Amino acid sequence: MKEQVREEPRIMAAAEKQMRSWAKQEELSQTFHRVDPSQVGVQIGPYVAISRQAGAGGSQLGQALGEQLGWEVFDKSLLEQIAERLHVPKRMLELVDETESSWVYDVLGVWMDSEIIPHEKYVAHLCRVALAAARRGKAIFVGRGVSFLLPPQNGLTVRLIAPIGYRVQRMRELKGLSCSDARAEVERLDRGRREFVQRYFHHDIDDPQLYDLVINVARMGPERTLETVLAAMPH
Repeated sequence: MKEQVREEPRIMAAAEKQMRSWAKQEELSQTFHRVDPSQVGVQIGPYVAISRQAGAGGSQLGQALGEQLGWEVFDKSLLEQIAERLHVPKRMLELVDETESSWVYDVLGVWMDSEIIPHEKYVAHLCRVALAAARRGKAIFVGRGVSFLLPPQNGLTVRLIAPIGYRVQRMRELKGLSCSDARAEVERLDRGRREFVQRYFHHDIDDPQLYDLVINVARMGPERTLETVLAAMPH
């Protein structure tokens, strides 16, 4: 009990500091909008941005597109480039990558571990790295809200969906989980991605009007999904 009393002032100070920063973060979060090519003065694209429900096969589609088109695929490699920019291990960025915001982490995370990267700093660097890749063109992005950052006229945005049963089964196969654990993982990832996009890009990730294509992978199958995306590519 005495140990808890001694720690309390430090915890309260950390919480108070974070509360003050949240007001500034609300202003900061408003800056993550679509890039206007006329303002940056450079050509952006062509690109494909894939948004996906957990277990719908976004990474697999990205890799298949990359092989077919000879384009670079940015999935986990985006994390590697951001980690290099921030001079931190990739595992630190995985703590904030498309995850749910936790008040415990937000209030105490940085105070408890100086290596943990704040969400806002991560997203700011994510935007810079994604823009740099899009400026080179012929890029395929998987997740991380990139479809809400880049100008839609310069690329193709795709949303992959599937019934929960299909996605749970795929998660079981990919990670060797039990049915209940796979379902919990799917729900956790969906929840985190939804919150990530809402918090930083102010969009509902499930709104079909935000995408050029919305494909039910369970109905179409991976091969026809790939064919459909390729056929929709601007020429």
